[in-house]
Amino acid sequence: MGERFETRTVHIGHKPLRQVASKSTPIYQTSVFAFSGLEDVERYYAGEGEYLYTRNGNPNQAELALAVARLEQAEAGVSAASGMGAIMAGLLAVLGPGDHVLASHELYGGTYALLHKELSRFGIELECVDLRQRSSLAPHVRPQTKLLFMETITNPLLSVPDLPYWIGEAKRYGLAVMVDNTFATPYLVRPIQLGADLVVHSATKYIGGHSDVTAGVLVGRRDLVGRASEIVVNYGASLSPFEAWLTARGLKTLALRMERQCDNASEVARFLRNHSAVKRTYYPDPASTSFFHRGKQGAMISFCLADEEKVYDFFRALDWIKLAPSLAGVETSVSHPVTTSHRALTEEQRREAGITQGLIRLSVGIEAVEDIIAELDRALRS
Repeated sequence: MGERFETRTVHIGHKPLRQVASKSTPIYQTSVFAFSGLEDVERYYAGEGEYLYTRNGNPNQAELALAVARLEQAEAGVSAASGMGAIMAGLLAVLGPGDHVLASHELYGGTYALLHKELSRFGIELECVDLRQRSSLAPHVRPQTKLLFMETITNPLLSVPDLPYWIGEAKRYGLAVMVDNTFATPYLVRPIQLGADLVVHSATKYIGGHSDVTAGVLVGRRDLVGRASEIVVNYGASLSPFEAWLTARGLKTLALRMERQCDNASEVARFLRNHSAVKRTYYPDPASTSFFHRGKQGAMISFCLADEEKVYDFFRALDWIKLAPSLAGVETSVSHPVTTSHRALTEEQRREAGITQGLIRLSVGIEAVEDIIAELDRALRS
């Protein structure tokens, strides 16, 4: 090291402490990785080294992707800067110009916008299919059809497509299957076990679980995830090390959080079904979730007010339950699909999807269920 102050200031304390046995994974907050010589650079490009530049890969990104892949029992995984980034990478790993994709007619608004607006610029055509009841895909499949995309639990009306049936139906026609498992998580269902090729998560939600990160994870077949990884790198959709570290830390309590949140949601749904101010409650029926694990139906509920004109009054009356256009944190929150998640849809599209002005989406947290019910009851009576 040089002896002058300016040089010592830059390099002092810079030697990596490789032998420190940290109990938790360190945060590799670096944009680039150093090599001891040109031989190491050549080994990296020969596939023998792991890291070069954080956009291409980072230990924190890899830890998160591997953890979710193992929980989903998938061959491989890749993390991304958001759930939408992970979805885009998965779609482009399968689809190309001239291809045709089938998707559930009940989709998160952002996913629909991506499929309808952005993929059309690549020459990829979307067709929405009603997956609520068993039927044949034959009328929808063309020679150009390559993929079936669906959600384990749909957003925001919380219907549950018969995954084993629809995956089997897609395979009859040689289609790849991609499932958004954000709402259910691998705690409740693992679509890879049912035959899905790719599973995607907005890890911002239950995987992270604390409303403090924006992240996505895609897992599945090694060949498709390998191509998706290239897309993440080339499109600049890589997850930052700190966000990856936070998400991986949150993942450790997934089972504890989901157990409490699902149990709370079951009781809250029962309360809402019997409330005079509620016209309809949307919560998965046990009969539709027979392929789920643990006999639970998730922690999301949607409900429609009997008097839709009072929707603004309801939100104003809430105290500690916050209006927030996201979900799945440890705290209970509500959102209004018409003005948030499905705002990009036309009024006609929302009406066809059953998304009305009086529809409220409720993300049930880990608080005492008695307090959640009391807060909702007070706002509903307002």
